[in-house]
Amino acid sequence: MRAISHFEGVMTDRLPFAGTYTALVTPFRSGKVDADALEWIIRAQARGGVDGIVPVGTTGESPTVDFDEHIQIVKMSVALSRGKLKVLAGTGGNSTKEAIYLTRAAEEAGADGSLQVAPYYNRPTQEGLFEHFRAIASATKLPIILYSIPGRCGVEIAVDTVRRLADRCPNIVGIKEAGGNVDRVSQLRAALKPSFTVLSGDDALTLPFLAAGADGVVSVASNIIPRPVSNLVRAFRTGKPGQALKLHAKYYGLFKDLFMETNPAPVKAAMAMLGWIEEDVRLPLVTLAPASRAKLKATLVACGVLKKS
Repeated sequence: MRAISHFEGVMTDRLPFAGTYTALVTPFRSGKVDADALEWIIRAQARGGVDGIVPVGTTGESPTVDFDEHIQIVKMSVALSRGKLKVLAGTGGNSTKEAIYLTRAAEEAGADGSLQVAPYYNRPTQEGLFEHFRAIASATKLPIILYSIPGRCGVEIAVDTVRRLADRCPNIVGIKEAGGNVDRVSQLRAALKPSFTVLSGDDALTLPFLAAGADGVVSVASNIIPRPVSNLVRAFRTGKPGQALKLHAKYYGLFKDLFMETNPAPVKAAMAMLGWIEEDVRLPLVTLAPASRAKLKATLVACGVLKKS
């Protein structure tokens, strides 16, 4: 097996958001953002070799941080990442006006790009999605990565809508694809220019997505294993699919278990087991059930992330 031609010689200098991006958790302590823990996590990501971070996305509990906290987290992420990691700020929402406000704030803070999730709950038509993203793109100079996750949003960004947006909005440069369908990668590749970045939104599907033509991943697992995830992506993109497959097989159980309950409860539990953060999520999310916790701990031990106690 050999990496397909889309990847030969294609590295992050030509595709600025290719590679491994960590969907950062937002650490809390006593209900407030834990700035010290956030700093530790970001520095650990830089040491772990990832290409960038995504603060205040789904994994960062964006629905339950207020605007001041949201902007504070982006500003901290930019300040701590300068010269080391790219910052793809999660600034989407189901209100176009609010998404524009957060995106402009991220641009002012110095973020490298914006991740824009499909509007959730209000379930716009494809024309509504087109106008929503076009309005945001027109309001900022930041490069934008679309984020299609129909399981959470109730609507998929159709391939044709992605194509229209890429044609009309030069700063819409990629998509995070989290619909669990490898065939979508092939559809996107057929419809879009090679310069349009496609990122996996599911750790367990990163390797299959790469094989179908994706350029990297926005990873939850890299919160705790940044080096293995970044090595997996880098190996495949540099023509070493066998190495990528070994890493995929070693950590596949962890990739799955990090979604045994609603993200980010499992990854926060794992990070708490490692002593990195408090296991603190905001309602309506709750901490892991005992049976899930025991299973996750066993998986962490089995793949060598956590020492057996």
